[in-house]
Amino acid sequence: MTTAAILLAAGRGLRAGGGVAKQWRPLAGQRVADWTLARFRACPGVARIVLVLAEDDQDAWAEFEGQDGLLLASGGATRAQSVQNGLAALARTDTTRVLIHDIARPCVSPALIDAVIDALDDHVAAAPALPVTDALWRGSGGEVSGTQDRADLFAAQTPQGFHLEAIVAAHARYDGAALDDVEVARAAGLTVAIVPGEADNLKITTAADFARAKRILGSDMDIRVGNGFDVHRFGPGDHVILCGVKVPHGRALTGHSDADVGIHALCDAIYGALAMGDIGRHFPPSEAQWKGAASDRFLIHAVQTARDMGYDIGNVDVTLICEEPKIGPHAHDMQTALAAIMGVEPGRVSVKATTSERLGFTGRGEGIAAMTSATLVRP
Repeated sequence: MTTAAILLAAGRGLRAGGGVAKQWRPLAGQRVADWTLARFRACPGVARIVLVLAEDDQDAWAEFEGQDGLLLASGGATRAQSVQNGLAALARTDTTRVLIHDIARPCVSPALIDAVIDALDDHVAAAPALPVTDALWRGSGGEVSGTQDRADLFAAQTPQGFHLEAIVAAHARYDGAALDDVEVARAAGLTVAIVPGEADNLKITTAADFARAKRILGSDMDIRVGNGFDVHRFGPGDHVILCGVKVPHGRALTGHSDADVGIHALCDAIYGALAMGDIGRHFPPSEAQWKGAASDRFLIHAVQTARDMGYDIGNVDVTLICEEPKIGPHAHDMQTALAAIMGVEPGRVSVKATTSERLGFTGRGEGIAAMTSATLVRP
């Protein structure tokens, strides 16, 4: 089963104020849409994302065109048409299940996204909702005109999940305006399972909602730590590349790329913090295109992957283990080089070295090892 997410970002959303569509307004250091995208990108169960944009939103099209794992679709005159355009973008993919989410719900948690995905294992459709707990009134002319029994009433949320073929067929048959995709699914006779929603999963509608969302996101800092370890043996040569710096030496490190053991281990630490495997998953040594490649390309990819998921580099720590060459005279240059590659200040990068007291393969001068750690922070 392959799951995709459709994020609806084509609406004008001006009721929230600010003079621009609410999805592009700043919120707790990022735009609303950036928070929502990051939440879905952080879910391993979501294989690809369709971002539905207004046709005339040229800045957004230019920004997101060609981003890895992201498909773009044009918004329609109605919400239903925007959803249908998003579904059409998945027609030639291996997607079997789809989540449909309002971009203006930036506080959705990865746990809730996963819960909807899991529910689709046993149901053709599933959506989160909260039971109504407040008393309900009917009103007329500014006065209470009656009451409404709240038993069996729920407040609907997104993401709403469906088996792809079923919701595509449901939309094709639906005629008229629908409040959400659950209404479309039920009109087609689909049974929709209710997943417990989250009170923090609010939809930004008014200016006051921005303040509440800011409080939620401000208390939702996510800190991840990853570790990396790598080894390369010595071979013929007259220098080694360590942490992006060329260091003269009587031998070179051998490997499929430039064998920068420090950067390779650091990439593993970043990918590990993201739960995305190791460097070999992203740059297989079996592929000829990486033969002799400069390792800074790998580190740039690892850091950009973290940023695409909403994480900043908190700090990184690299320990090189070898008898030779001496690392001390080059450590500052290595710190500066790594900081430049990652786009962070040097104060967030540590490079140091140790020996293994003439023990083991490093002690015998057969190669160099590196141990690294990386802290990623999503504010």
